[in-house]
Amino acid sequence: MTLTQSLLVIGLLIAASAFFSMAEISLAAARRLRLRQMADEGDARADRVLRLQEQPGDYFTVVQVGQNAVAILGGIVGEGALSPHFTALAGLWLSDGSAQNIGFLASFLVITSLFILFSDLFPKRLGMAEPESLVVRLAQPMVFLMTVLRPLVWFYSKGADALFRLLGLSSLRDDRITSDDILAMMEAGARAGVLAAREQQVITNVFELDTRMVSSAMSPRDRIAFFLRDEPDAVIRLRIAAEPFSTYPVCEGDIDHVVGYVDAKDLFQRVLNNQPISLADDSLVRKVLIVPDRLTLSEVLEQFRQVHEDFAVIVNEYSLVVGVVTLNDVMSTVMGDLVGPADEEQIVRRDENSWLIDGVTPVEDVLHALGLDELPHNDEYETLAGFLMVMLRRVPRRTDSVSWGGYKFEVLDVDSFRIDQVMVSRLKPAPLDSGSAEHPAAPAAH
Repeated sequence: MTLTQSLLVIGLLIAASAFFSMAEISLAAARRLRLRQMADEGDARADRVLRLQEQPGDYFTVVQVGQNAVAILGGIVGEGALSPHFTALAGLWLSDGSAQNIGFLASFLVITSLFILFSDLFPKRLGMAEPESLVVRLAQPMVFLMTVLRPLVWFYSKGADALFRLLGLSSLRDDRITSDDILAMMEAGARAGVLAAREQQVITNVFELDTRMVSSAMSPRDRIAFFLRDEPDAVIRLRIAAEPFSTYPVCEGDIDHVVGYVDAKDLFQRVLNNQPISLADDSLVRKVLIVPDRLTLSEVLEQFRQVHEDFAVIVNEYSLVVGVVTLNDVMSTVMGDLVGPADEEQIVRRDENSWLIDGVTPVEDVLHALGLDELPHNDEYETLAGFLMVMLRRVPRRTDSVSWGGYKFEVLDVDSFRIDQVMVSRLKPAPLDSGSAEHPAAPAAH
């Protein structure tokens, strides 16, 4: 075989090896969601690739048979084609034995470098960059090779299956997509600039609806504006003017005996028509949705959907009212700071190292603002005020503080045992001396 023929054969072997490399990496890297979208758009090749991904054993067997066969042939052809020329060149300066060694080594390095660059690195990088578009083109030739090499494929596949069974491993690809996978993709998209940071936060908030309790979004008991059923017209009008809301619970005797609710639109309509307002009128008081305080926000949304309501009263296990929640409250939790006036923010960042936080702020929001993973005893409370009570083991007073995870939580204002404002400051790391250090997450209560 002449040098030209040998180089042509080597080029064909490199092309064959590149084909198998691209076929392997593109099938492994192809995203099922993208392939499913292509199949739904009418691309039958994408549907074939999806089936191959479900049972990829025969496919990868053909890849390995092809790559190893090409590598062996490349070594044989390359050594026979290039070694004599490198040996002759080295013989001009070296002895015959040394020239043969140098010729073999040079031939080996050249052939190996060509295969690494053109049949491995370049095709695999190309396959990683455009996996779906490549795999749909390469799938049909690979299916043809799987048919032609069926006996070899069967032999090696059965051997691989036996090894999997012996080791107790599964050879099936797990294509389940979890919420963590989606959140990771959203984070990657935000870092790449494809997804805005606020859009990423909205998606994260949606997934948190299954874990956040309704109490994290409700208006607490002490902030509820309600009417007693026997209150006169003048009192009702004054309360509407003093506390304008869209919905008011209607109670019998006290707040813990809710009999319904009244919509502000109905009240305003009566005012505009110069009609008296009497909550004894059953046509004015609507049936109210009562939900327990242990529901998650997603469960509350489902309750709203079932009864076609957007307002609910929340009660605890003792049937005492602990708060009210509206559909707007839940959606505000999802949208975050994209909605709502600035003066209603529960977390205000004062500077780089300090925050002013309302005591009723849900723990999840506090963790997100401070960049913490969790707070201690997190199953015993749902708000920042609850965290301070658990850590102090008593009702906090002004100037009480708790240090945890590199932050100091200091109570600034308490109103009738309710924690109004908490100053959170980032602690400076303590200097290390004599080989001892305070654990950065060690709690300290004052």
